[in-house]
Amino acid sequence: MSISLKPSHLQRYKDVASLVLKYRSISLDPDPDAPDSEPPAGAKRSESVDPKAAELAADLERLGPTFVKLGQLLSTRGDILPPAYLDALRRLQDKVEPFPYEEVEEIVQAELGVRISKAFSRFDREPIAAASLGQVHRAALRDGRPVAVKVQRPSIREQITEDLEAFREIAQVLAGRTEMGKRFDVESMIEEFRKTLLRELDYRQEAQNMVALGVALKDFERIVVPQPIDDYTTTRVLTMDFISGAKVTSLTPLTKIDIDGCGLAEELFRAYLQQILVDGFFHADPHPGNVFLTDDGRIALLDLGMVARIAPTLRDQLLKLVIAVSEGKGEEAADQIDKIGERLEAYNERELRRSIGELVGSVQHTTVSELQMGHIVMELSRLAGECGVRIPPELTMLGKTLLHLDEIGRTLDPSFDPNASIRRNSTELLQQRMRQSVSPGNLFASLLEAREFMGKLPERVNKVLDLLSTNSLRLRVDAIDERELISGLQKIANRIALGLVLAALIIGAALLMQVPTPFRIFGYPGLAMIFFLVAVAGGAALAGSIVVSDRKQSQKPPAKPSRSKLA
Repeated sequence: MSISLKPSHLQRYKDVASLVLKYRSISLDPDPDAPDSEPPAGAKRSESVDPKAAELAADLERLGPTFVKLGQLLSTRGDILPPAYLDALRRLQDKVEPFPYEEVEEIVQAELGVRISKAFSRFDREPIAAASLGQVHRAALRDGRPVAVKVQRPSIREQITEDLEAFREIAQVLAGRTEMGKRFDVESMIEEFRKTLLRELDYRQEAQNMVALGVALKDFERIVVPQPIDDYTTTRVLTMDFISGAKVTSLTPLTKIDIDGCGLAEELFRAYLQQILVDGFFHADPHPGNVFLTDDGRIALLDLGMVARIAPTLRDQLLKLVIAVSEGKGEEAADQIDKIGERLEAYNERELRRSIGELVGSVQHTTVSELQMGHIVMELSRLAGECGVRIPPELTMLGKTLLHLDEIGRTLDPSFDPNASIRRNSTELLQQRMRQSVSPGNLFASLLEAREFMGKLPERVNKVLDLLSTNSLRLRVDAIDERELISGLQKIANRIALGLVLAALIIGAALLMQVPTPFRIFGYPGLAMIFFLVAVAGGAALAGSIVVSDRKQSQKPPAKPSRSKLA
């Protein structure tokens, strides 16, 4: 297999190669000499970060936005990296300087087609947030409505597109020449990464996500999603409602006293359970920087560039998995993992069921302060990978989302128990899934199928009755011909019976050898010799029959499926 890289991609190839060489010793197996390197399953991890893992995160940040996004993707792959590295990559932040206001002004005017002073009555020169893909400025519309304007970085699309092409070529090399590339399906992983990142670069897609999520969460009074301003939104500029508040993780102890932390944590967790397990469309990046506590005491979900969608069948399986884990049913959890994943050559069902049973069982003995549902789901993904089951990205995305929710929930309420929340809401979630199954669209499709069935039923019944009346109904069964089977069994029985007779003759001849008689053959008692000679002749005939029969059977063409006649 010959794969060549474009010259323009050589630098990225060198960057990736240097990372692989530098961190090639990373192992999924914990160091036995490292004390307490891994906390009990489901327990809260220490805030300390492995120095080597922190160094990897720093290297990715140094290499640019595409590598930062790649690191965030790898933070969901517990089957590739050990827990310490997952924790470090999960904390990856876009540490970049904001780009000049002059470039902001140029991009906004080019995208909106008017000068900033015409479109906005106010537009702050200094951004309130800056990231690798863009930065956010506070502004106000001409009618005084406060808004936030997200502006994409100059030339960032071209840079990321070039990096993604290089990544795709590197993935082809890894998939074609390395065992690791084949085992983890690197090509598919990079392709999914490419689609996700390109969608994130299209701010119109993010605006659609805001509208969809706002509709899905309209019944949650304490959850707010900023809505886009369509006339001021393009591919590179996103104008949305301005949310006044503070990051959940930056709240002071005094502020936490004044809010209903328990109620907010419960509603946030319930909202995400509905998004993931009922609607199949959820905000996939609720890290603390994207979750605000508003001035009026509500939770705001920001930055909807990264969302995930889950098919209905997988949704049902994930719902069963989450409920099984929350209720401590390890066997059922293993069943769902087996159904969700794809079995590989190294599949080990016994080890899968044993390890998942131990994990789910250990969860029942952890305290509320230690229990982290996100870590449990990530650990399930890791164990499945070790046992030869390839888990779909939706499950690892669910684990990452729950990890962030664990952190936010405990910030709002240190005693928040996600396990208990799942048990409390499981009945409602199941009812909502049932209501979806009887939606007007599903009912209409079922009615159409029933109409088609009823329309063709009389004709089909008439055909069956006509065949029955003329004794012409035939049932074709692709099975062993019963006549051939009975004939074969008879041959086996005959050979066994003949063998028993020959054995009896030989035993009788041996006993008669001790009886003196005047009739002798070759100096031995005659009757004994006759029995012996008959047994020899019969044995030779039986052996010859077996050889001839087996040879004919091997040359015989395959039997046609038998047909049974129904009278």
